[in-house]
Amino acid sequence: MSELFDAVDALVASRSPLPPAEERKRLRVAHGLTLDEVAAALKVRRATVSGWESVKKPTEPRGPEREAYARLLEKLAELYPASSVTDEPAAPAVPTTFTGTPAPAEARTLSTGQAPEAAAITATENTQTSSTPAAAAPAAAPRPARTTRPSSTSRRPGAQKAAPAGTPAGGTDPRFENGPLAVVDVEDGQVLAYCTGGLVLDVPAKSLPSLVDWTLKEAKLGQPKLSGPGKDADPLLVLTEAAIERYGLPVALTDEERLAGRIPENHKVIKQLTRADWQLTKRGFGPWARIYRPAKGSDRQCVQLCIPSWNALDTRHWGNAAQLPPAELARVLGVYASRVMTPRGSTAVTGLELMTALHPPTRASEPDENGKRHSEHNPGSLGKDAIDSMNWPPCEVPDGHPVLKDLPRFHVRGPGEKLFEEAYDWARPMTDAECTLRHLVGIDVNMAFAAGANGLNVGLGEATHVKAPAFDPKLPGSWLVDLSHVDLSRVKVGKEWVELDGSLLPSPFTPKGERPTGPAWYATPTVAYAQELGYEVRPIEAWVRYDNGRYLDGWYNRLRDAYLATMADLGVDADLAPSDFLAAMNGYKERDPELAIVVSAIKATVKGGLGKLRERPRGEGWRPGEPWRALSRPTWRPDIRAAVISRTRINLHRKIVKHAAFTGQYPIAVLSDCVVYAAGGPSPLDFLPYREGKPLPGGFKLGINPGLVKWEGTQDVLWGEEVRERFNAPELNLARYIKDGTVTDVDNGE
Repeated sequence: MSELFDAVDALVASRSPLPPAEERKRLRVAHGLTLDEVAAALKVRRATVSGWESVKKPTEPRGPEREAYARLLEKLAELYPASSVTDEPAAPAVPTTFTGTPAPAEARTLSTGQAPEAAAITATENTQTSSTPAAAAPAAAPRPARTTRPSSTSRRPGAQKAAPAGTPAGGTDPRFENGPLAVVDVEDGQVLAYCTGGLVLDVPAKSLPSLVDWTLKEAKLGQPKLSGPGKDADPLLVLTEAAIERYGLPVALTDEERLAGRIPENHKVIKQLTRADWQLTKRGFGPWARIYRPAKGSDRQCVQLCIPSWNALDTRHWGNAAQLPPAELARVLGVYASRVMTPRGSTAVTGLELMTALHPPTRASEPDENGKRHSEHNPGSLGKDAIDSMNWPPCEVPDGHPVLKDLPRFHVRGPGEKLFEEAYDWARPMTDAECTLRHLVGIDVNMAFAAGANGLNVGLGEATHVKAPAFDPKLPGSWLVDLSHVDLSRVKVGKEWVELDGSLLPSPFTPKGERPTGPAWYATPTVAYAQELGYEVRPIEAWVRYDNGRYLDGWYNRLRDAYLATMADLGVDADLAPSDFLAAMNGYKERDPELAIVVSAIKATVKGGLGKLRERPRGEGWRPGEPWRALSRPTWRPDIRAAVISRTRINLHRKIVKHAAFTGQYPIAVLSDCVVYAAGGPSPLDFLPYREGKPLPGGFKLGINPGLVKWEGTQDVLWGEEVRERFNAPELNLARYIKDGTVTDVDNGE
């Protein structure tokens, strides 16, 4: 009979009544539970719990999850009856114990103007238990403390807890105790600032100038400097659509404003700021506005705004971050800020700013005879002054640069006049033997350009022109040299000469993989690789930089650590065995879509930051031969960009050659950091030469660390042949489409 009774109980529980979605969320928030905690206890995805609480279109739990969820809500309703709610739920009448300093939570609020003692409400732990395991887990889970709003007289206790994966830890600097940033939103007429770690602040500001004042005086937002001589990061406010409406700004930019990148100077909000003695930077009031007053000594008064509805968060790099609720958006940006830096603009701008933050241009000198310190050049930095436009080597600058103004208008510079270090875009027809295999497998180098920057010696100052120099692989520069004699059919791999089929390999000296036909300009890593392959090099001339150093090491380390920490939070650790790594990478983005956004932004920071080193004119009424705005930056350094790309391409070619020498397998396509091989099976393990779990030394290795490779995608060989026939392009670069097999147009190399 007991089995029958159990079946009846299960049948009844399967139809357990549930409160409306708003009440479900209220109960969870009242108890200080995060979506992650409830999801973990009920063994469902975070998005599933979020769907159960969706006001617009709630989903309904089923099966055993419904029974446990209903029991959880029932227990929480007993603790927090709806009738007792004013501004905060009343404290539950259960035994409590003192624990100590509270940790941030999803629904924690802090009133402005409170004394520090009032803000640090002690935490307690609920000792009541439940007989249902799934319900008991959330009920007994430690939950964070919550402080009170000014209008509330109640205090709801909570327990200290560890921050969930991917939540930035609170800093110890009391100036920035509420984190680096806040997402400002309006709910029921009240302006709220959602900070990292779940903290929510009440915002009393009625206008944008007063919001800036409040941020600097009361919000305690910001981030400590990343380097000794550097500057603390300014607080960042992210304004939702409701917030920008509240403060008199347009929800969206007009086409004209979008092209200009700003709202008009005569906008009423800008006039408000001007009357309050606030200033805007030269880029005006756009998606990433900076509002400041001139610094007085070490006293900086600056607040940065991010406006997602003005396309501040590019969907190519930030995914759907702009559509996230305020708390979730604060988490995404907060994790990025804690691991990379507080965003200063686009991911590209932030990547460039990170270089400067880690190597500030100046530092304080030793005290002089009067005990005073002065600003002096910070060794290892790029300095505070840009290289004079007319002092640039002509070979290193892009077309239209002032140093090229005397060239004929339609002159096209060839490789003997222009340094052309770019990423690979190479493909070849498949051999008959490759066509008998079943699969095309793509592998992708993790953080390839970051790995290329690691340990790279780059120039710090101006270049010196040298005629007929002896090549020095340790000296950064640009070299005019003829490498057409390098024959890939016979090269040195390590200390031994090996015979290869050079017709199946891309040249390491050109982005298109074509063999050079005469003298051309190359960055130091490219020329050094020609020597490594066993061939003599005799430069005709060079522009070299005797002032040099490993400027990008700290930049690489910070971005690498950010990437590895976030991937570890997503279940992909750095020490996994090859098969375990492939399994962990399968669907990793779905485990926590918010952290997956952070991963995308970190990778975009690498590529964008390096791209900014050679920023081209962006409108501004520019004409060829005239300087453009980016040239005034010390970080406008196309030579550094070229060196990183050169080294990245060479690193990839070195692995390709070692793989070919050991296995006899050759790539059929290479696109930037993706390589495609024909294989008998669909997995990278079907062609990568692992022996007893160990990879080929110096070859491709599966793993999440920068420079190692992951699986990019697999398609049938027949798919590749059909695509090439359809577009009548036997050398169509299949690496561009290997991920999902979708081909939308003829490959144009863009």
